[in-house]
Amino acid sequence: MESLYERMKDKLSKTTESFVSSVNNALTAKEYDEDFFEELEETLLLADFGMDTTLEIVETLRKNLKEKSIKRKEEVTTELRQIISDMVNLPIVPLQTPAILLVVGVNGVGKTTSIAKLASIYKNQDLSVMVVAGDTFRAAANEQLDTWSQRIGVDIVKSAQGADPSSVLFDAIQAARARKTDIVICDTAGRLHNKVNLMKELEKMKRIIDREGEGFHKHHLLVLDATTGQNAVNQAKTFNEAIDISGIIITKMDGTAKGGVVVPILNELSIPIEYIGIGEGANDLIEFEPSTFISLLFG
Repeated sequence: MESLYERMKDKLSKTTESFVSSVNNALTAKEYDEDFFEELEETLLLADFGMDTTLEIVETLRKNLKEKSIKRKEEVTTELRQIISDMVNLPIVPLQTPAILLVVGVNGVGKTTSIAKLASIYKNQDLSVMVVAGDTFRAAANEQLDTWSQRIGVDIVKSAQGADPSSVLFDAIQAARARKTDIVICDTAGRLHNKVNLMKELEKMKRIIDREGEGFHKHHLLVLDATTGQNAVNQAKTFNEAIDISGIIITKMDGTAKGGVVVPILNELSIPIEYIGIGEGANDLIEFEPSTFISLLFG
């Protein structure tokens, strides 16, 4: 049976191959001068580290090489690896039960599928799970979640298309309390008439949870698509301003050569990545391990 490392190595090969070859090219410099730092900066930007995080890495490396009188390639590689490791090594607080998970994200990132996979993970841990079809604006989302709930064997609370999402959530919280449900996972809309409307709707749902969810631990999960690169970072900032994101799921990590976007998300937002999606299978949503990611990133 493949280890988690082997599975991730295979699934994240696009990111690994692209990053390793580019970094190695930069590190073959005869001198670690301005030309080297410019090439490293370009390498990090192309890997979707983003401007702010890239400049922070380059400047920290520049300072450390000078202070520690580092000149050998192996030592430079170790230093670079440690700097990036420090950026991604955020602690994840274990989920306590009973809990309400409000899952947000724009349409197309794999939000509903991620909810189904989460439900399956929790059910396999012998927890009782309820999913809430809170994206009442898109009929396909409710149908998809209904199909998944039947397949997995978990409760679902839903309503007619166009219903008030907050009222569906209200009903779900009452039902979960009556049934002593361990985990409630609520889907949400990913697109309304404009961004302001969407954020106001999510803020309203958050208020319902805060008001009605006494005794439940509250957890706000944001789903992002790795293939969108820096757009994912911008989405994270926008959603975080609206409802204070607790954790992040990054999907489609197997489909991009720019998996470096993980680094600025963690570094600039200080929100832990809890799971990454490395495929379409039921077992392809796995817990994010910073040390494993760094090992893969540097080959």
